Amino acid sequence: MEETCKNVYITTPIYYVNDVAHIGHAYTTIIADMLARYSRLTGHNTYFLTGTDEHGQKIAQSAQARGKTPKEYADEVSGKFRALWDNFDISYDKFIRTTDEEHKLGAQKAFEKMYNKGDIYKGEYEGFYCVSCETFFTEKQLIDEQFCPDCGKPTSIVKEESFFFKLSKYEDKLLKWYEENEDCILPRSKKNEIVNFVKSGLRDLSISRTSFEWGVKLPESINEPKHVMYVWLDALINYISALGYGSDEKKFEFWPASVHLVGKDILRFHAIYWPAFLMSLELPLPKHIAAHGWWTRDGEKMSKSKGNVVDPKQVADAYGLDAFRYFMLREVPFGQDGDFSQKALIDRINSDLGNDLGNLLNRISGMSGKYFGFKVSSVDVEKYHVKELEDVNAILENVEELIFNMQINRFLEELWKVLTIANKAIGDYEPWTKMKEGKTDEAMALVALITNIMARVSILLQPVMPEKIAKIATSLGISINTELYNKIIVNKELLSDTVITKVDQLFPRVEEPLIEQAPEAKTEKSEVEEETNKEEPDNLITIDKFFETTIKVGTIVEAQEVPKSKKLLKLQVDLGEENTRQVLAGIKEYYSANELIGTQACVVANLKPAKLMGMISEGMLLAAKDENGLCLIRPEKTKISGTKIS
Repeated sequence: MEETCKNVYITTPIYYVNDVAHIGHAYTTIIADMLARYSRLTGHNTYFLTGTDEHGQKIAQSAQARGKTPKEYADEVSGKFRALWDNFDISYDKFIRTTDEEHKLGAQKAFEKMYNKGDIYKGEYEGFYCVSCETFFTEKQLIDEQFCPDCGKPTSIVKEESFFFKLSKYEDKLLKWYEENEDCILPRSKKNEIVNFVKSGLRDLSISRTSFEWGVKLPESINEPKHVMYVWLDALINYISALGYGSDEKKFEFWPASVHLVGKDILRFHAIYWPAFLMSLELPLPKHIAAHGWWTRDGEKMSKSKGNVVDPKQVADAYGLDAFRYFMLREVPFGQDGDFSQKALIDRINSDLGNDLGNLLNRISGMSGKYFGFKVSSVDVEKYHVKELEDVNAILENVEELIFNMQINRFLEELWKVLTIANKAIGDYEPWTKMKEGKTDEAMALVALITNIMARVSILLQPVMPEKIAKIATSLGISINTELYNKIIVNKELLSDTVITKVDQLFPRVEEPLIEQAPEAKTEKSEVEEETNKEEPDNLITIDKFFETTIKVGTIVEAQEVPKSKKLLKLQVDLGEENTRQVLAGIKEYYSANELIGTQACVVANLKPAKLMGMISEGMLLAAKDENGLCLIRPEKTKISGTKIS
């Protein structure tokens, strides 16, 4: 998704209609919507695709259990997905369903082309199949001989006639693609997993089934009416059938995809099978396949049995859609697992949105109204505030790169640094004092500086919080569009004279949770367990609990003191990921910044990011302290950055 793109094509996965939409679906779709809105804002010709995946044995079984036909069941659930995205004002250009006739034509054309090329052949499949994941596994991949390694559910042995795709033929071509395209899979740490999987050897892929009928039939030219396509082949083709492949290709100018957004659990299908299918079809490969992590709730995995599944509509209705969008995009680095808690959401609303963003708008309104009758002129901003403008420009110079590299949380962190410059300037220059001293032009310059900063931040925040930012734009007297983006972001020009309008409070303070808390999981204890617990100290944990902590070897590549702190050092630590992690460590009394650079330490890598002195810390260094002082826990010998400690 490079800056020079003329056409931008963004896709979510097509969501499987075996259940209602949950927070993971919302997360993926909100990210895609943000990217699409940003691309349109910056002047790109943009096409945004989402939809539902409706074929397969699991859907047929779910429909039967409810006394419905598969199509009736798919219509019902697909309709709920679409209604939710419409309620969330998701700006998709097309909502595709794999039951659409144009999609079936595209899937059949793709199958026929690969078959005629010799990449598909007929054989017999015998192996283990997980209905829940719609995935085949070898015996070595299973857990305890029969359970699915992905979902843990029992598999069944399937033996039937099948067509196979020559996946093994494309092993070397895939490895070459990964090598030549550094960012084809994001984050890069996920790419390493895919490369290692392919290097271990690829087997040809079973791509048809005869044991059920709910799927896309094979092309008539192949004359195999009892076969339907394997659901993953059918599903992946949606990315090109949505552009008219096999029917009307007037939208095919958008191919290849700029970014396929997926959850980490389906990365293998998108980063191995899909590129191989495209190679067989002789079509260009996607520019980026971006895999995000999973969400837990209050530190626990979500499940229906626990009653702690997060309903995204309930959250958006309670706290506001834009606040929910901001929280999801800001709370967790892309690719890592995130945790949803109402406390964290409330903290974001009250601190980031209420205090930093909303209060700054109130100050603009208050100062402009009190001193200048709500009229603001930028004529003297460059005369009195060159340093602040330079600092703002330096930050905004590189923010677009963060978006296109899927570092959206860092993009938002950078925008909040700009807001900090604005809030600090008010305290530094005290416009009320300037007015008392008769320095009206200096006071006006400050108010105009803050107004210009707010305008620049607002235009970049518009794809994140479109509804709230529209109200800020109204207050500032501006219209957010590509023309304004080019003027004040690209060309760094100042606003023309404007008139400020008062608006209602955008982010009212939230004092307590607005949604009933998830119930704590209760487990029945056996008599043996209860007796054992009486004898064991309270602080003992199980081995499973210990392995919830991820500890890795990190290399400290940068280190500096934190101003005004007696204890903290700010470190940039390489954990073998795409980007370094910023870690704030309270070790200043024992280590100097310079002596740490180039050394290694053990780092807790899956801590929820925390804010210390206004800065984000994304991990914790392990250390030991006694009466003789503190020392970091380090590997005995130098290890590759990111090596997991077990």
